[in-house]
Amino acid sequence: MYAVILAGGGGTRLWPLSRPETPKPFLPLLGGRSLLQLTVDRMVGHPELPIAMDDVTVVTDRRYGALVREQLSDVHILVEPAGRNTAAAVALATLRIDRPLDDTMIVLPADHLIRDEAAARRSFAAASQLAGGAFGIDEPLVTIGVRPDRPATEYGYLVPDPTERRAIDGVACAALRMFEEKPSRDRATELLGDPATAWNAGVFVWRRGAIRRGLERYTGLVTLLESVAWSETGLLAAYDQLMPLSVDRAVLEGAAADHRVAMASFDADWSDLGGWTALLAAIGGSGEGRVVAPGETEAASSDDLVIERVDGHLTLAAGPREIHGQAPTALLRGAAGSRAGVASLIDRVSAWEAAR
Repeated sequence: MYAVILAGGGGTRLWPLSRPETPKPFLPLLGGRSLLQLTVDRMVGHPELPIAMDDVTVVTDRRYGALVREQLSDVHILVEPAGRNTAAAVALATLRIDRPLDDTMIVLPADHLIRDEAAARRSFAAASQLAGGAFGIDEPLVTIGVRPDRPATEYGYLVPDPTERRAIDGVACAALRMFEEKPSRDRATELLGDPATAWNAGVFVWRRGAIRRGLERYTGLVTLLESVAWSETGLLAAYDQLMPLSVDRAVLEGAAADHRVAMASFDADWSDLGGWTALLAAIGGSGEGRVVAPGETEAASSDDLVIERVDGHLTLAAGPREIHGQAPTALLRGAAGSRAGVASLIDRVSAWEAAR
């Protein structure tokens, strides 16, 4: 068993905290360690999963290879010429990481929050059993879900087959009937009525040979990348031809329609930390946040907080005030009561930036 951690992306929904040169996975948002470091901590050295540090590969854009090495000196690093979303990253990892074809690969993002990490690892272990064959499927592709606690509209959903369900070591598993993209509020409420339906966590478990066959069947990525996978110039030319596409869209949706996908789920306080509202909740604050784009005009009230960069440095201010920024600015509505927590976050990230 080995882990492939995908670390990259601009983190634009957390601007100006994150920047193109230092995206979300590398920032110490929740404490002294970065989200990437916490992801590795979650996977390595636990009884639920036979994964050691040497079994971890971080796939990242070439701009961030040095950042990964700064934060994790003992993992393998696989550098892409450019970010092209998760389908290309998974394809390159499948080709470049030399493991047996029947070895289990766990693919996961570098920037999620999971409070009950042991529950997540138990789900990954159950998914590894499914990946060997389940529900009449030979070596299915397995996706991990989080059982929803509210009718969220910001996440995609995993919809199980009602006739193909079972538990493995207490973990709810099923054949996957379909993926459903971010639903309406009414549809999310309807989905919540089925206790086996889950949020799509963007975590996948499969055998190396199974995902290779999936990539070959549903995409041209193996054909495009295999002959140039070890060539810097050849890989750059190949990536120049790629449109960014998620592995869900490129492979999993078609495989689910062909009844080739299974799912395992867990209950946990989970978040993809996808924006300021989620980050506020994760640090124990309240309010709703968004990024005000350059050229956009907004008004912050006395209940709001404003985060911007002045001469490259993060600053935190309270309303009321007008926002006419030349650069992205974070407007945190109703967050004035959480100022201490937000200030600690800003200080933590600022100290990390100053130390680099």
